[in-house]
Amino acid sequence: METAERPDIKGKISQAAFGMFCLRGIKSVSMDDIAQHLAMSKKTLYKWFKNKDQVVYESTANYLCCVQHDCEGFIAKAENAIDELFQIMALTKQVFSKIHPSIFHDLQKYHRESWELWMQHKNSFMLSKVKENIVRGIEEGLFRKDLDVEIMARMRLAILELPFDAQAFPPDKYEIRRVQLAVLEHYMLGMATLKGHKLINQYKQITEEE
Repeated sequence: METAERPDIKGKISQAAFGMFCLRGIKSVSMDDIAQHLAMSKKTLYKWFKNKDQVVYESTANYLCCVQHDCEGFIAKAENAIDELFQIMALTKQVFSKIHPSIFHDLQKYHRESWELWMQHKNSFMLSKVKENIVRGIEEGLFRKDLDVEIMARMRLAILELPFDAQAFPPDKYEIRRVQLAVLEHYMLGMATLKGHKLINQYKQITEEE
């Protein structure tokens, strides 16, 4: 019976905890807070997780798995490389509207294994998908043929966490989602051919002056 209920209870705790981390930041959420939020005792919470670090790791892993699944779905349905980026942009709006500005800082400083999990996801799954998107765009005549795919893909990933840099973009002045979308749009326009620019403007419902 315990084995059967384990995935459901652990999943419920992980999901609830991640929602709290996104809302308040990881550092500011304690095991007491998680237990209280779920209306369970700390003893029950510690039955499934030995410490907060494990909660952070498993909730991060579950979240990245969901994001990966969503990305695969968007890519499969995209009509072209630019449509694919706009699909990702829509996901970005959804994701970054719910994430606390301190979450990457908290992961890197206090939860190294979870940070390494994120880095592995970024440098493996995300890097491969960014490369595939650039190659697709070149083949479709939407991105420039002279692009260095490896450099462009790694540059894209290097600036992924930039909107969360409080020194570059103080959170009281800049909304993370707005910065992230501006960065993505700049990246997309920088790679586009004239054909690509026109298609981007169609998606944006803007008529470009020739």
